[in-house]
Order: sequence, then structure tokens, then C-alpha cells
Amino acid sequence: MPSFDTTLEADMVEVKNAVEQTLKEIGTRFDFKGTSATLELKDKDITLIGDSDFQLQQIDDILRNKLTKRKVDVRFLDAGKVEKIGGDKVKQVLKVRNGISTEDGKKIQQAIKASKMKVQAAIQDGKVRVTGAKRDDLQAAMALIRKEMSELPLGYDNFRD
Repeated sequence: MPSFDTTLEADMVEVKNAVEQTLKEIGTRFDFKGTSATLELKDKDITLIGDSDFQLQQIDDILRNKLTKRKVDVRFLDAGKVEKIGGDKVKQVLKVRNGISTEDGKKIQQAIKASKMKVQAAIQDGKVRVTGAKRDDLQAAMALIRKEMSELPLGYDNFRD
């Protein structure tokens, strides 16, 4: 039975490279000299640290630019709240999305059911597997998911015929 998996996974190697390039640029830029501007990557969290909200925004812009150049979709980033960490320093945590949440998986399932296509969708630990009788139906389901869930950087893999 033909099937494919709908996934939501960022290339963490490219994310790490973008973080390192951003750190290098922060170290060489004149407007960051003598400030506490930095960022670090732990697991799937990127922590931005700066002296002001404006500086955090600049670091965020540099990071998003580097991610885009490395062909990583910036929609993978979920920005947290800006927090004060003592003195005049502030930090912000950006989470790198990995895996489709259950509510997004349910939205995908609902969209497929509402379309009356002859395919089924099943949520499986961070992925949504879509199965159907014909390859054309699966390709139409991919197009539908891409259209309905345009706010998510979804990928499709494990296509079996």
C-alpha cells in the first residue's frame, strides 16, 4: 500500500553552523564591541543574550539571515519571551521545532478527512503517515497538506509505492 510520512525536522547541523557563523559575526561587528551580546545552542534551544531588546533583535536578525543562507526555514524557530537576567542584560530563548505536535497532526488529519480523498492519515510520534491506494491520491494529499498547513515548514519523506 503506497504511503508517505509528513515530518517537521530542521537540519540541526546547519542550525549549529548558522549559530557559529552568527557568533563569529557578533565578534567582528563594531556595534557589538564591548557588549555582552552572545548566543548559544543547547540541544534544540538557542539562547540569545544581549544588553537591550534592540540588541536582541539585531542578534535575532543576524541568526535568521544566516539560517536562510544555509537553507534552513526560519519557521522552525519559536521565539520565547524576553526575560531580564540581572543588571541591564536580557535573554530570549528560541526553540527549534522538531516533530509535528499532536494538535497540528490532528489539523492535518481533519483536512484530509474533509477533502473526501481516498487516503488515511495516522499520527505516529511526531510524524503523520498518509496511506492510500494510488500514488496520484498521495500526491494530491501532499498538495493539500502543503496548502492547508502553510505556516509549518513540513517535509515529506519515506515515500513508498
